[in-house]
Amino acid sequence: MKLPAYPRTKPSGVEWLGDVPEHWSVKAIKWETPVLRGASPRPIDDPIYFDDDDGEYSWVRISDVTSAGTYLSSTEQKLSRLGSSLSVKLKPGALFLSIAGSVGKPCITQIKCCIHDGFVYFPRFKGDAKFLYYLFASGEPYRGLGKLGTQLNLNTDTVGSIVAGFPDVAEQRSIAAFLDRETGRVDRLVAKKRELIERLKEKRTALISHTVTRGLPPAAARAAGLPANPPLKPSALDWLGDIPAHWEVKKLSWLFRYAKGPSAAMLTKEYVADNAGDFPVFSGQTENEGLMGMIDWHEFNFASPVIFVTTVGARAMSTRIVSCKFSLSQNCALIIPRSKNANPRYYEAVLRRLFDYERRSISLIMQPSLRFDDLDKFRVPLPPPEEQAAIAAYLDEETAKLDALVGKVEAAVERLQEYRTALITAAVTGKIDVRKESHG
Repeated sequence: MKLPAYPRTKPSGVEWLGDVPEHWSVKAIKWETPVLRGASPRPIDDPIYFDDDDGEYSWVRISDVTSAGTYLSSTEQKLSRLGSSLSVKLKPGALFLSIAGSVGKPCITQIKCCIHDGFVYFPRFKGDAKFLYYLFASGEPYRGLGKLGTQLNLNTDTVGSIVAGFPDVAEQRSIAAFLDRETGRVDRLVAKKRELIERLKEKRTALISHTVTRGLPPAAARAAGLPANPPLKPSALDWLGDIPAHWEVKKLSWLFRYAKGPSAAMLTKEYVADNAGDFPVFSGQTENEGLMGMIDWHEFNFASPVIFVTTVGARAMSTRIVSCKFSLSQNCALIIPRSKNANPRYYEAVLRRLFDYERRSISLIMQPSLRFDDLDKFRVPLPPPEEQAAIAAYLDEETAKLDALVGKVEAAVERLQEYRTALITAAVTGKIDVRKESHG
C-alpha cells in the first residue's frame, strides 16, 4: 500500500520521532495526562480481598495482559468490595500499560477492573485512547529505555516524560480507525498462515507416527526393495496398535542401555558457559535443543548416533539425536543401542510416538518424569534392520520437505508482523497521511 506523506512537516527535536506534520503538537505525555500507578491490597494472597462469584471489579494480573490482545475482556479473578477499595479502579475504555513482567504492553479494558502497581494508567487523557494504544504498541517511544519486553525501565516518570506527536482528536481517531482496519487485515492473514503451520506440523507428526508403526508407503517400500502392503498383526500394545506381521515386539531394554552423566550434579548453569570450552553440555533444563553450554572436557564420545531424552520437568520425554563428544547435566539421559539391530534414528521417532502417548496418559496436575525403571517396562516394535534404515531415510527426506514449507510460512508471518509494526509506527509518527484512508 502506497500512502502519501503529509504536505508540510517540521522537526520534532526527538530522535525516535523525527519530522512530524506541521500542525501536530510535540509534547511529553505528562502534559496530556498525569501518569499514575496502580495499587494492590496487601497481603495480596489474602482471600478476604477476592470474590470470584459476586465481585464487581476484575483483578488484572500481568498474565491476563500478556495473554490479551488489544482489549482486556476477562481475567482469572475478581476482587471483593474491600479488595477493590484498596486498588485502582478502571472503567471500560481505559488504557493502561504494564511496567513489570511483559514491560511496555498496552491494553484497553472492556470490563470494570482493578490494576496493581505493575501498571500505569492515564486518567485525564482527552484524546483517543486507541491512538495512544498504537503509539505504545509501536515500541518506538521506548527507544533508549531498554528492550521491549522484560528489560525496559519504566515507571510513572519515564512514561510521562516520553515525548510524542499529537494531532487533534479527530485526526487521532482517523489514524486509529485506519490502523484498526489495516492491522485487522494483517492479523487475519497471520492467523491463516499460523493455521497452515499447525496443519503442516500435524501432518508431520501423523507421517512419522504412521510410518514408524506401519512401515513405508507401498511406493517407497518397493523402491527400497521391501514388502509393500504387508499383512498386519496386533501388537498387544495400546499405543502401537497393529504392526506388519513380519515385525517383532521387544522390550526397549533388550535393544538399548541407558546412561546418565557421572558429573551431572556439578554441571549447572553457573559452571557451564557459552564459550567455556569446546565440548557441549546437554541438559533437560534448557529449551535450546537441550544445549546448556560448553566446557573444556567431555564424558561421552559417540561417533554413531545415540538418543538424548529429557527425564524431568515440563519438557520431560523430549528426545533428539546426538553424536559427538559431550557431557550431560541433570534431568536428562542417553538411550544407547546395544547392537546394530537398533537404528537410533528410527527409534528416536518410535519413542516420540510412545512418549506422546505416555504424556497424554498423565494427569494434568502431575509433572511428567522418566526413570530407568520406566524405560525397562516399555516394549517397542522391531522391524528388520534394513527396514529401520529405510524408514529413517524416508522420514528424513519427507520431514525435511515439510520443515521447509513450515520455514517459508513462518518467514511470511515474520514479514507480515514487521509490516504491521512499520505501518503502526509510520501512522502514529506522522510519516504517512491516512486521513483520507481511515474510512476506506
